[in-house]
Amino acid sequence: MESSQHIISIVKGEENIAQMKKENNKIHPRDKQNETRNIIHSVKVGVSLVLVSLMYLLNPLFHQVGENAMWAIMTVIVIFEFSPGATLGKGLNRGMGTIVGGGLGCLAAFFAHNIIGGVGNSVIIGIFVYICGTVGTYFRLLPKVKQRYEYGVVTLMLTFNLVMMYGVRANEKVWEIARQRLLSIVMGFIVCICVSLFIFPLWASDELHHSTVSTFHDLANTIQGCLEENGILVSENESQLIAGFTLCNSVLNSKSKDELLANSARWEPWHGKFGFCYPWENYLKIGNVLRELATFVLAVGHSLQSSKQDMASLRQTHLEQFETCEAIGSRVAWALRELGDSMKQMKKCEDNKGSSILAKLKECREELSLVISTSKVAILENGQVLAISSLVFLLMKVVDKVEELVKEVEELGQIAAFPTNITIPLSS
Repeated sequence: MESSQHIISIVKGEENIAQMKKENNKIHPRDKQNETRNIIHSVKVGVSLVLVSLMYLLNPLFHQVGENAMWAIMTVIVIFEFSPGATLGKGLNRGMGTIVGGGLGCLAAFFAHNIIGGVGNSVIIGIFVYICGTVGTYFRLLPKVKQRYEYGVVTLMLTFNLVMMYGVRANEKVWEIARQRLLSIVMGFIVCICVSLFIFPLWASDELHHSTVSTFHDLANTIQGCLEENGILVSENESQLIAGFTLCNSVLNSKSKDELLANSARWEPWHGKFGFCYPWENYLKIGNVLRELATFVLAVGHSLQSSKQDMASLRQTHLEQFETCEAIGSRVAWALRELGDSMKQMKKCEDNKGSSILAKLKECREELSLVISTSKVAILENGQVLAISSLVFLLMKVVDKVEELVKEVEELGQIAAFPTNITIPLSS
């Protein structure tokens, strides 16, 4: 009998693995969207390179910049990013770094060559190079500078050394070298910005906004799928659970992507509903809370999986407690969807009876405390007590994180001046 049970479990395990592979091999709509974005970006880079190569092909432009036209091509390859904001931020960093580095390099070369001269010339050049390298490297390692201006500091250091060394060693006019290089970089930058802004722009702000909104709905579906009657407690098919865990893991790994998108969005010009000085920092705060919530949702799923037998027996003998947990899971999912819709529509979320989502979540916490009251727990076995207590504790944490999300979304609505949205309250 035991061997037959082991064989059945092995067969089911192989079926689950095969189903997981089948789910992973499916082409997700987001993958198709990313592929389209990659194609658009590639075409835009190709167009930019063709336009900037005209500096070599057209004699009037070539006479203005000379051999330094290669810097325009390098500028396109280096600064062209997916979003206009990232391209603009990198281009401005490169431009300011070139201007400041070129200016300092010209002054240093003039001072060393014309004022000091002789043997002291090499000594002064070495001192200036040392100071530029040391100070520039120190500043680029500072967290605030590294986040937004590291590329500008690197460009400053590179331009300073190139202009000073090349100008002094080749006995050429450093001002002319700096002018030609700056002109070529500016032309490359203009080409990048025009192509990025006017040919199918891929806004980082839109991507961050839609990604945050979809995370609300994904977590809502996952927490509801874990607790509903046809969910992991009784279902033979665990594909929905696996998909939910995959979504939670992707949320946990989204911090670096969100920070990159927020940094790019800060540089973007006014477009659509997003104006200047839009509070992207609040999106990062919301993202941090969503990742914490995803951690507890994963814990709920694993807790239910690890105590399937106790949960199954509890469902048969104490159905009322499970119905309470399922109802709370539905309310939490509803609250997450309301918050997601509020952010999607960029409107404050209030219902027509004046009761806020926070009040509903407070009711959920009170009902959860009744599930593990002394009178109800006393008649359960030790394993059952541990299973239901763990579930209630994790659901308490989920409710706490959703309450925190409500406050963060309300703060975002106040700063961004969201209008009021009238919604119909969920019936208990």
